[in-house]
Amino acid sequence: MLSLLIWFPIIGAIIIGFWPGKDIPASRIRLGALAVAGFTLLLNLFILFKFDINLPGMQFREYIPWNETLGLSYQLGVDGLSILMLVLNSLLTWIAIYSSSKDTERPRLFYSMILLVSGGVAGAFVAENLLLFFLFYELELIPFYLLISIWGGEKRAYAGMKFLIYTAISGALILATFLGTVWLTHSHSFALDAISTQTISTGLQLVLLSGIILGFGIKIPLVPFHTWLPDAYVEASAPIAILLGGVLAKLGTYGLLRFGFGLFPQAWSVVAPSLAIWGAVSAIYGSVIAIAQKDIKRMVAFSSIGHMGYILLAGAASTKLSLVGAVAQMFSHGLILAILFHLVGVVEAKVGTRELDKLNGLMSPIRGLPLISALLVLSGMASAGIPGLTGFVAEFIVFQGSFSVFPVSTLLCVVTSGLTAVYFVILLNRTCFGKLNNDLAYYPRVVWAEKVPALILASLILFLGVQPTWLVRWSETTTTAMVAAVPPLEKTTVSQVALK
Repeated sequence: MLSLLIWFPIIGAIIIGFWPGKDIPASRIRLGALAVAGFTLLLNLFILFKFDINLPGMQFREYIPWNETLGLSYQLGVDGLSILMLVLNSLLTWIAIYSSSKDTERPRLFYSMILLVSGGVAGAFVAENLLLFFLFYELELIPFYLLISIWGGEKRAYAGMKFLIYTAISGALILATFLGTVWLTHSHSFALDAISTQTISTGLQLVLLSGIILGFGIKIPLVPFHTWLPDAYVEASAPIAILLGGVLAKLGTYGLLRFGFGLFPQAWSVVAPSLAIWGAVSAIYGSVIAIAQKDIKRMVAFSSIGHMGYILLAGAASTKLSLVGAVAQMFSHGLILAILFHLVGVVEAKVGTRELDKLNGLMSPIRGLPLISALLVLSGMASAGIPGLTGFVAEFIVFQGSFSVFPVSTLLCVVTSGLTAVYFVILLNRTCFGKLNNDLAYYPRVVWAEKVPALILASLILFLGVQPTWLVRWSETTTTAMVAAVPPLEKTTVSQVALK
């Protein structure tokens, strides 16, 4: 079943791209892509409900020897760290395809690239072999570059090239670290379970962990490696921005926990205080810069940087509760960012601008966009961590689990949560409220097809906010086992390790 999650979208992409005939209507191509994404989503939900939450290890495992000389095997599995990420990937892929314009130019290439991204991301989340993970990790590089540079905004070529360069550097660092890990452990296999049983000195672990942190830090991204993010998110169309922020960034945080904390626990404990500070700095920076933005899409993009810092803080704390919070925050952030980008796309399509200085009165029930504005208010409240919504659940668990280990960094992130409320109040006050311009306020009607993605995401945000068990139950056993597998370590500084 895990192979189906990977290869069904990829085969679907190939069929859509190379189906004979030049005059196939774009609507029919879109319908085919929706069918492929819909089947993948249903399969993901089936695996989710068959997943045994009481087992900490990998489930639904698949193993096929591939190239034993290179230590490469086709080895797949899913556990509590990856199961929700698989569901998020398939859900947002379906929403991205559904919310795409029916008049999209070059629809064959467009929908093929989205499905390739979906298959590649799914493969990365279930790969149990380091080289196999890297292959799937790199599979999304060219499709995303094309999706940004062909269907993006005015500066799409610049944004696409910047994304390509940063992501290529990220991949190179990760590959070098994986090769170094196998070489230093004298392992004959890139299998994750084989490498995790090997012993490496703490000093060498620090060297390898540095490559992991830098590589995945670019993908997340963390300050100061974030400069590709605003350009890519803003220039990408709304459906592609949903995938960039909702899915792609999660590969970075997932990789950091799976391979950083999972493979190098001793070194992780050494650098954890620095990671906690880094997470707090990223959170504060993203929030402060978001307050200064006039473009609402750019504001949402910088807000993403802030919220990803919470995940780094939770990972650094490495308590049972904080790791559960990290997984919950990844899933919650994906939902909230997706609905925000979708709503911003609808506003831009109907009003013709994203500038705060030109938007007002959209909450007007007669000539405004009342439902879109109401959903925008809900999304802003969820991002700001208002109780009763999924954003509050995830952030509260992160802060609760991290405070006992890093109280100062946690308090700084709590302050950042307050700053989130500030810039979303600015956004909502200027866009949804106030008086409409009577000469300009004749906006096209928002049809139900444009409302459906936002309503689905809003329903999940509300449901998981009032039923948080459904958000945390999947990862609790796995993250507890990850923490328990790490022996108690003495507090050691980087300089002390270097001297040893």
